[in-house]
Amino acid sequence: MQKLTNKEEEIMIILWRLKKAFVKEIMAEIQGSKPHYNTLSTIVRNLEEKKYVGYEAFGNTHRYYPLITLEAYRKKFVNSKLVEYFDNSYKSMVSFFAKEEKISVKELKEIIELIEKKQ
Repeated sequence: MQKLTNKEEEIMIILWRLKKAFVKEIMAEIQGSKPHYNTLSTIVRNLEEKKYVGYEAFGNTHRYYPLITLEAYRKKFVNSKLVEYFDNSYKSMVSFFAKEEKISVKELKEIIELIEKKQ
């Protein structure tokens, strides 16, 4: 599974949410500055080449859908970031978010409860 560019990730997030979409429907979901239609179409075709999306043909147009689940992508790339930035340590990662005040004590307690329930 190849890493996606930021723009490709943005498009995949839209497709994961919509389940199936034509390029014009994807365009409508893009927040902020919208790319040219042809540029977006090229990005979607690149995602197809990378085996992230498939399509159903309707005449000359295609309706695209994800081939990779959000969960599979998340698992692959969160784990790679864990290795790259946190020396493969979940403790280091959680500590980072705690120091940056991105996670609350209440959330940490909920995580501990989830871990304890699994044991």
